Amino acid sequence: MTRTLLLLSMLLVLGEVVSAGEPNLRRTEDVIYDRKFGTALTMDVFTPTKHANGAAIVWAVSGGWFSSHQAISPIFVQEFIKRGYTVFAVVHRSQPKFTIPDAIAAMTRAVRFIRHNAQKFKIDPERIGITGGSAGGHLSLMIGMAGDKGNPRATDAVERAASRVQAVACFYPPTDFLNYGEKGRVVLGNGVLANFKAPFAFQEFDPKSRSFEPITDEKKILEIGKQISPVYHVTPDDAPALIIHGDADKLVPIQQAQLIIGKLNEAKVPCKLVVREGKAHGWPNLLNDLTIFGDWFDVHLKAK
Repeated sequence: MTRTLLLLSMLLVLGEVVSAGEPNLRRTEDVIYDRKFGTALTMDVFTPTKHANGAAIVWAVSGGWFSSHQAISPIFVQEFIKRGYTVFAVVHRSQPKFTIPDAIAAMTRAVRFIRHNAQKFKIDPERIGITGGSAGGHLSLMIGMAGDKGNPRATDAVERAASRVQAVACFYPPTDFLNYGEKGRVVLGNGVLANFKAPFAFQEFDPKSRSFEPITDEKKILEIGKQISPVYHVTPDDAPALIIHGDADKLVPIQQAQLIIGKLNEAKVPCKLVVREGKAHGWPNLLNDLTIFGDWFDVHLKAK
């Protein structure tokens, strides 16, 4: 995930060069999709200026569950834009201030917002995909596996919209924090993820003190660890999922991809694992693999 942050920084610099010579997209920055605790949550919307296909791709801008507007780069969306997709680059509630459940909640809200405003964005609300790498891949799978149909009784119209997506394509995602690398190994801000304590510093609101207090009960921590692991949310109606993962990845073992692919196969959900032999957590020509993502989305998000 540290390498992912470096990659995102590199993409930012390269993206400024690419976007200057590629007038095939229109970028709308800082579209507010929610407000929490006095803070606006935003996304950038990349719209193709020609050959729009009416489908959408949500990009979970996240590395180590750190999310920043500065990490959004046009170079990452070019492959999708040239195929006609509208891309929504979502900045979620970020560590170290917020935890993984907060990030999941933000991404869930973002998908609801996009679907609720589908007509405004000129997209088909039933042709939405999601993508990301590392933590962004984890969040993509959480939406793909745990998305819901919305709350029809919600007073907020956005909350009445479904958070489900129709396809997932992601890089090297964590999928089971309770069996991380091997059966029974619990990794929740410890072990190989010891440098990522903040995202796992789970809290709950105490009405007596009117403040957020750390959760210290081990049983409750394990319950949250299960809730935030995509592998436990797999059902037959989930979104088709593609994962690209290096078999030399020490930070997120390829076993994590194999676990969820196994579950998806059991549930008969269309899925595919592409293994990059000898590759670790990211690789120099990673952007070339976005064509594989594009092909996956073309199949699963095509107009019916």
